[in-house]
Amino acid sequence: MFAVLILLPDLSFLGYKKGRRAGVYCYNIAHTYLSPAVFFAALAFAGVEAVEELTLIWVVHIGADRLMGYGLKLQTDDKRTHLSG
Repeated sequence: MFAVLILLPDLSFLGYKKGRRAGVYCYNIAHTYLSPAVFFAALAFAGVEAVEELTLIWVVHIGADRLMGYGLKLQTDDKRTHLSG
């Protein structure tokens, strides 16, 4: 199950089907640390039991992307990221 969930944030690439701007927006929403924090708060408030595990998998995905040099995409050029300057 971990192998499936770790790749789930990459479904945000489907936003590129609506264009570059929408793709960058979707990717950045799924790959910022604020999104799993909001996800955690909402599910914890709702009483979902596996909220810690699900959130941690998402955070690990984002961290692994950063470790490999992938950052948040820039609106002006989606090949450059906040890590590449």
